[in-house]
Amino acid sequence: MRGVDLGKKVLLIEKERLGGAGIWNGALSSKTLWELSEAYKLTKSMNKGFAVYDSEVKYQDIVAQMRQAVNERYAQLKAQVDNLQRSNMLDFKQGTARINDKNTVSIQLADSSTEEITSDNIIIAIGSRPRILPEIDIDEKNIVTSDGISAFEDFPRSMVILGAGVIGCEFATIFSNFRHTKVYLIDKQDRILPFEDEDIANTVAKNLEANGVTVHRSSSLKEMKHVDGEVEYTILCEDGREEVYRVEKALVSVGRVPNVENIGLEDIGMELDNRGYAIDEETQTSIPNIYAVGDFTADIALVNIAEMEGRFAVERIYTDAPTPMSYDNISTIMFLNPEVAGVGINEIQAKRKGIAYRCAKMPYKLVGRAIAQRNTTGFFKILVTDDDEMRILGMRALGNHASSTIEAMALLIKLKKGIAELADLIHPHPSITEGIQECARMLLGKSVMKPYVFNQEMNCCRVGTDGRIENIFGDEKSKEITA
Repeated sequence: MRGVDLGKKVLLIEKERLGGAGIWNGALSSKTLWELSEAYKLTKSMNKGFAVYDSEVKYQDIVAQMRQAVNERYAQLKAQVDNLQRSNMLDFKQGTARINDKNTVSIQLADSSTEEITSDNIIIAIGSRPRILPEIDIDEKNIVTSDGISAFEDFPRSMVILGAGVIGCEFATIFSNFRHTKVYLIDKQDRILPFEDEDIANTVAKNLEANGVTVHRSSSLKEMKHVDGEVEYTILCEDGREEVYRVEKALVSVGRVPNVENIGLEDIGMELDNRGYAIDEETQTSIPNIYAVGDFTADIALVNIAEMEGRFAVERIYTDAPTPMSYDNISTIMFLNPEVAGVGINEIQAKRKGIAYRCAKMPYKLVGRAIAQRNTTGFFKILVTDDDEMRILGMRALGNHASSTIEAMALLIKLKKGIAELADLIHPHPSITEGIQECARMLLGKSVMKPYVFNQEMNCCRVGTDGRIENIFGDEKSKEITA
């Protein structure tokens, strides 16, 4: 679409379904399932003073809703591609492409005929697929990847998930929300979401366990096999014990790999790393007129990053001043219980890089809108530079509406701004984002809710390059009162 904007002649080639994994077996489909599971969980909730009892649900009805959402988005993309084809602004071919040399691509079309085209530039956006472990017999029926989730005929009575990263934890949340499936989660680390700060991971784990999920912490999978139409798995615990479990279904969620096979990369001599990702310099590969974007690069595998890289590659080819790429203010959402949103760096990354920073943490329980929603699980956490400018380094939000709170922070990080603008901005009331404002004001020593009064819930501290923590309350008066 960016190439169309610039009036260029574009040929789009796709071997399977327009839209790729981001629509069909990825972000849109799994997030639709999460939204439906959250709605169901709310109807069954008894912590708001009322309960709904006649709200049974069938798995195939849920899957049908997911497919309807996917088809809506696919229809929109197809209508646009068809319209642009009729207008001769874009050409689209369904087929399997192979790069013969730096300017030539051959396409095997659906009818088995072959067509060869030449082009000044090539962008490779081949995407990725779930990583397969050779020692596990994945049949996409009983033992599945994320691609096979929709093939279940009904909610499984029990299910084990191998991998406690974002995808594994999201599906643990989804199936436990529907309350039809006993979920087990195998985590080789001592806690789930090892790339996130401990306070976030611990809150998510606590809520998963409250939802009935069993987390096998510090456990490695020794064996997983089909037995009598079910799945038997053996885990090796940290103390050396072996435990054997029998479940109805298993989900293997251990990352993704790029779709590099059979497209000619080895023949044209493109440089790849040892995992099969393109070695690129701001999307340009070792072959100057061939560009790599999305999951084919070793950057974070997210739809918004793929879009950014795709736009940049086209602008780099055809303009003198492409919109600069920045990975410093990438926003992410994890659809968990509760949802988690982040932008910029977290505390783990800051400490790993030896960055001194200041941190303010505001709990949802002190935010008026969260109190009104009767859902006060969660917090905001802002990291800023340890200087008078207090430039924003990153933010994490955990709780209801978390995903709606990070856009302004992403903009401020991009503009390399401090927190003063955020603290003085008039936020709508009552709103969840007032919690972000209170974080900023806390660092400036002028929050409405005082950390020296609510010091068990609120936190404001300075962390040195050596990781040493010093509690601060923003201004000298606050320190005097505390003393």
